[in-house]
Amino acid sequence: MQAFLITFCISAMDLECASQETVKQGLLARGWPPFKGFSKHVKTKVLEFFSHLIKLGQDDPRRVVHSLKAGLALTLVSLFYYYQPLYKSFGVSAMWAVITVVVVFEFSVGATLGKGVNRGLATLLAGGLAVGAHQLANLSGRIGEPIVLGIFVFLQAAVSTFVRFCPQIKARYDYGLLIFILTFSLISISGFRDDEVLELVHKRLLTVLIGGSTCVIISVLVFPVWAGQDLHNLIASNMEKLGIFLEGFGDEYFKMTEDGKSKEDRPFLQGYKGVLDSKTNEDALANFARWEPRHGRFQFRHPWKQYLKIGALTRKCAYRIESLNGHLYADIQAKREIRSKIQETCTTMSMESGKALKELSMAIKTMVKPFAADIHIENSKSSVKNLDTLLKSGLWDDETDLLEVVPVATVASLLIDVVTCTAEIAESVNELATMLKFEVVEPTVSPEKPETGQPKIGIS
Repeated sequence: MQAFLITFCISAMDLECASQETVKQGLLARGWPPFKGFSKHVKTKVLEFFSHLIKLGQDDPRRVVHSLKAGLALTLVSLFYYYQPLYKSFGVSAMWAVITVVVVFEFSVGATLGKGVNRGLATLLAGGLAVGAHQLANLSGRIGEPIVLGIFVFLQAAVSTFVRFCPQIKARYDYGLLIFILTFSLISISGFRDDEVLELVHKRLLTVLIGGSTCVIISVLVFPVWAGQDLHNLIASNMEKLGIFLEGFGDEYFKMTEDGKSKEDRPFLQGYKGVLDSKTNEDALANFARWEPRHGRFQFRHPWKQYLKIGALTRKCAYRIESLNGHLYADIQAKREIRSKIQETCTTMSMESGKALKELSMAIKTMVKPFAADIHIENSKSSVKNLDTLLKSGLWDDETDLLEVVPVATVASLLIDVVTCTAEIAESVNELATMLKFEVVEPTVSPEKPETGQPKIGIS
């Protein structure tokens, strides 16, 4: 009987252990798939992140160089903390050199120089005024000193903050005013508890100058990135994008859709979209370029405002092109016979305007006067004259549905506006060429003029 009970107990224990093992395996089986899916998701996200970083470096290798330059500048100023003799000279104030490098070092020379000058002058001016305020506050005694300092802090913060609303000041000196408010307040408050206010100002100013000069020297001497050069290239590139669109628009719009090809497969028709949102970038680059010293073909007082004028006219033309692009994908299209009657003149307007914009772009890139562009503009104006003659001659009969004519007439009107915009851009580029004395190079082969028999007229 005892043997039977012992055997029964052992069997029960084995069964219980097997049951627990089964439960554990079941829980593991139910928990593993979600964990595996989460692990795979994290791995995918990490790979996407690193792929994005690699693409950023490939798109513009200067970003990689800038990152290395920032690391070099930060390492150099950190020596004030690591090297004992330097640390004894500056103490904890050496940290301001590190902070200056972090906030001042920017991608382009102009941005770095602008921030460095703003920070240096603001620190100098705020430090001097703070010392003066501290001396005046001492004359009022221990009771009146915090009151006088509070009044000075309030006045400078209120006035400086209000001045920051001025657009001209905000564009170039907003960072300097911000540092002025911060430095004046910190020195005033620190001076109330520390009698060595002159030493505090001296160390603060010196460390800021060391950090700022380190940023400027590395930015200028080590693979410099010039904001002026970037703005110059951006303006030329934007005009080229518009020219590429216009050269292909005529064939795309008037081509018969029975060929079975989708117009949405034409990537060159989408390049102009970046021009529509380029204003912020152009304004920032022009602001940074004003701080840069003479480099290459760009002098200190380079006419950057003229670049902004050309950029504004280019965007104006891009808005017309945006409307033209909308007609490419419109659900309601004019019939073949209606479009064919103005196909030649409209295609010529589009093609010649595109060629003119590409010539103007090349003229800016090479700083050569755009003689060929003027001929292309005259050709496009001649096509406008021909279109006007066609319309006045009764192009469509009385039986033509006006609703079918409206889309084609709208496209023709937009192309006329594009020709006008192109002429305005050419005029501004010629003004820039005169200011900078672009090189005069006569074209070896002149573009052909259309044989229309119509006199050339301007477009007002």
